[in-house]
Formats: sequence, C-alpha cells, structure tokens
Amino acid sequence: MSHPNTVLTGCLRGVHHIALNVRDMQASRHFYGTVLGLHQLQGEEVPATLKAEVASGKVTNFRTPDGIILDLFWEPDLRPPNPDPKAAFTRANHLAFDIAPELFDRAIAVLHEHRVLIDHGPVSRPTGRGIYFYDPDGFMLEIRCNQA
Repeated sequence: MSHPNTVLTGCLRGVHHIALNVRDMQASRHFYGTVLGLHQLQGEEVPATLKAEVASGKVTNFRTPDGIILDLFWEPDLRPPNPDPKAAFTRANHLAFDIAPELFDRAIAVLHEHRVLIDHGPVSRPTGRGIYFYDPDGFMLEIRCNQA
C-alpha cells in the first residue's frame, strides 16, 4: 500500500502543455493554426524559456481554446519507423479536441476540404461522436463532441 507522501494523488493540477515533434514546421503551423484554428502564441505570449527557439524557428507554440499549450518542436529528420501513419509508432495514441455537437459536421467538412487523412469516423457512441485523423507527421488527432 502506498503512503500519502509517495503518490501524487491530489497534487497534479492539470495538463501544462503537450509537446510534439514535427518534420515540416510550415505544414504543421498551417495545420494547427489554419485548419484547426488554434491561436499561435506571439511576442510576449511566448514563454521566456522558449523565446530563442521560437525566434530561430525551432519551436512554435499554440494555445487550445481551454488554455492548454501545444508546443511543436522542429525535427527535420523525423521519420516514423513505418511511413504508413496507420502503423502505430509511438506510445501516444491520440490527442482529442472537444467541439460543440452543432459544429461537429462543420468540422468534418473542414477536414475534407483540406484533404486531411482520416483514419476512421465519424463514429457514434453512447458518449458522443468522434472523427479520427492525422496531422502532417502522422500523429493521430480526434475531434469529438458529447451527444446532442
């Protein structure tokens, strides 16, 4: 049995940031900023610890609508073990974005308009609807909503 001082129960306050390696920073900035519409941090919004990396083009930061920071790290030699994005190559499964039920079909249309590679979906479950797709580097994302 664990002692209260040896576990983090009640200590963690939330997700601070998510960091992804990307091969093509321009394509990834377009995908996360234009296609998904996330806010790209600029100027004083950029964390002081990353200002040099952002200025050199090695890092780009976005903020999700609920305030979580998504850091993209430029790794030009990044290659998954298998070029097929459907072949799992990382311990991460996917990153899910929540959307209002009335906007879900619009999100699907935007993904199709931008020719985003869809893994599967849309799917309907008792908990809601979702669609799974890939970013330019083959990382799986989901847009999901609660049942209307």
